[in-house]
Amino acid sequence: MSRSPSFSVKQELSLKPDPESLQRWVVAFCIIRFDLEQGQLIEECYPPGCLTQDEELEVAFSSFPDSVSQHQNRSSIHDCIFFFRIQRQKNPQQGTVIPSEITEIGNRDVSSKPKEEKVIRRSKSGVTNKGSKYLYGFVFNRQRHDERLKRGGEQKSIVILSHGPYSSVFRPLLQIMGPLYFDIGKKAIEHIASYVSTWPAPVPGKLMELPIGNAMLKVNLPPAHSLPLESGLSFEESASSMAPLLPNNQSVPQGLFHESDLFGTFRGLLLQLWLLWELLLIGEPLLIIAPTPPQCCEAVASLVSLVAPLLCSVDFRPYFTIHDPEFAYLNSLREGDPFPPMVLGVTNLFFLKSLRYIPHIVSVGSPASNSTRVGLSSRSSTGRLSGQSEGFGLQQLSLKKFSPSSLLSAVKLRRDGPLCLMTEHKEAIWSSYAPTTKPDTSILNRLIDAGMSPRVEESMSVVNNEILRRHFLELTTNFLAPFGPYLRATTPSEGSSPFVDPPPLPPFNANEFLSSLAARGVGKFLSKRMKSNWLELYRRFLRGPNFLPWFQRRRAVAEHEQHRLWRQARMKTDIHQLISKMSELEVVDSFNAIERHLLGDIQLQQSGKAAADSAAMCQKLKVDLQAVFNVLPKDMQQLLLLNPQRAALLQGSPELTKLPGRPSIQVGVAPSTPR
Repeated sequence: MSRSPSFSVKQELSLKPDPESLQRWVVAFCIIRFDLEQGQLIEECYPPGCLTQDEELEVAFSSFPDSVSQHQNRSSIHDCIFFFRIQRQKNPQQGTVIPSEITEIGNRDVSSKPKEEKVIRRSKSGVTNKGSKYLYGFVFNRQRHDERLKRGGEQKSIVILSHGPYSSVFRPLLQIMGPLYFDIGKKAIEHIASYVSTWPAPVPGKLMELPIGNAMLKVNLPPAHSLPLESGLSFEESASSMAPLLPNNQSVPQGLFHESDLFGTFRGLLLQLWLLWELLLIGEPLLIIAPTPPQCCEAVASLVSLVAPLLCSVDFRPYFTIHDPEFAYLNSLREGDPFPPMVLGVTNLFFLKSLRYIPHIVSVGSPASNSTRVGLSSRSSTGRLSGQSEGFGLQQLSLKKFSPSSLLSAVKLRRDGPLCLMTEHKEAIWSSYAPTTKPDTSILNRLIDAGMSPRVEESMSVVNNEILRRHFLELTTNFLAPFGPYLRATTPSEGSSPFVDPPPLPPFNANEFLSSLAARGVGKFLSKRMKSNWLELYRRFLRGPNFLPWFQRRRAVAEHEQHRLWRQARMKTDIHQLISKMSELEVVDSFNAIERHLLGDIQLQQSGKAAADSAAMCQKLKVDLQAVFNVLPKDMQQLLLLNPQRAALLQGSPELTKLPGRPSIQVGVAPSTPR
């Protein structure tokens, strides 16, 4: 198979890969071969030495389709693209399975603790480890069938490892890199690495143009509020990139995997999407089983995208194998043991027995066809689903009622249980959870059934995905709306001093929140779509793994925005007009507040962490400080000037102000002129 005709390596390319620049996007490129005697072997890893031995082993095992799950494919070459997510081995303080973000509320009965324990306040230690907790592996796998070889064929995978869940970038990149490698060999890695090294750093939530050869990748990156805090950013830095609040433009991605084929993946189970939305919202464990890695990856990605704009803190694994280090722990769980909040995408039917106590199982996709078509895009990477599925899909909806045969099939599936998949693959859901949210049939009736034409079906899938995603975005946003008062930044009221500290955001108390919500109701949008027990869904959400990380991130955004608004107000304040209405005591308080803000900005400048407007702010604050000083009584002025540091701030000559233990910094300002 030749490489894409839209790509060619520039002959004049003299760039060498820059490992430091490369790390902004890619941790490593790996070439992995399946050897009949030795198993998975990493033939090439660039840059070398960036993975531990255990990580190399885990990457190798995760980069091939499960042989147990694969159907025979008689074509000479079969390509597929999928991705996986594994836990890095550099965080020994992390638990075996349960993510650290989950421990604060997930295992706590918020209604049974004393009041002071139920008040959630933002932690001051917001800096994460420099190493990310997870690695994402994007795989181009080629199976070549040749009767002259042992066992009639060979397998090889090209893998891109990254800290970021940038499937919109790496899937099309693999379209180019995969065929290119099989054309020119290891030189392909150096070529691709050279181009990636020239890319600008990822900007969350932006449309980026990334050159690769004579092609240009135009991709939307997921927004900052959907990315985990494992990327080495501090709380304040990530909050800065997240503010202001969510954009109104719904064409902009609002969460992870915005490009996934939600409609195509769950076409046979559309009525169950609201059940799946709730299960992911409250962090219930889910096992997603599909015939092929591309199909199970697409299903997991689509589920994660379903809860946007909520930060998904459930540990999701798009392609999970028995070789994962956490499998042993999961396999040891017995009936009644709590299952960690995970979404596992699998193809090996062995998981139906080994993880039989997982409470929710979803079967999606259709068996692989004998085709050489590679799953290059998000939509083509999922197998097209048959309209004759066992789930309730478009065909049943168009009848406005369920046929007796469909009802009998559903009853039989529930009676037989998920082990019936051992004999025949069917699309179905096994769960005892009773959802609160009712399926919105008006949304389903707007979906377009394209029939059997692949080209028309592809374009209609885009339309249907937009309809579904817009609805669930609105559903999630309305569900999160009651938390708004705890996440709202304030501005100084008219006539008040912006130099005082802004009021803290309201403390959050789970019991008080639920009582208040029960009294005022959930709102018109949700009341029409939820049953009367909707308050229980909020209670479960508060106890689940998603609430606390999301709430803390939104809290950080609000605090950052409030800081920005009050700082802006200080820049615009007419100090003479403000102090003209103050008592002498209030003037003294204003002097102390302005001095505190000025010293704070000077300290930030000296540490190299100053904001872009810091110099202008220092200038303005020094002028204001002098103006307030001028209206103070003479004896008060003399008392204040006894402090050498304060005297330096108030002098009109450009004098060096030095804070204790800090290098000197120039903050001189012309003296204020009396009005």
